[in-house]
Amino acid sequence: MHDGTYLCLTELLDQDLSAYEYFQGLDGRVQDVLRREDGDVSSLEQLQSRVAVLLASDFTE
Repeated sequence: MHDGTYLCLTELLDQDLSAYEYFQGLDGRVQDVLRREDGDVSSLEQLQSRVAVLLASDFTE
């Protein structure tokens, strides 16, 4: 069984259906920021935490 930690966002989304579904439900601008930061997210918990930070800030492209 996998421990839920992956090398990067791309691998996480490829291997974890819950993370993939969560990511697909996000606003496109948030998805774009996360894709650019691919190596910074390696678990669903990190993904959710990063999204919370982005949504709490006034991020711009």
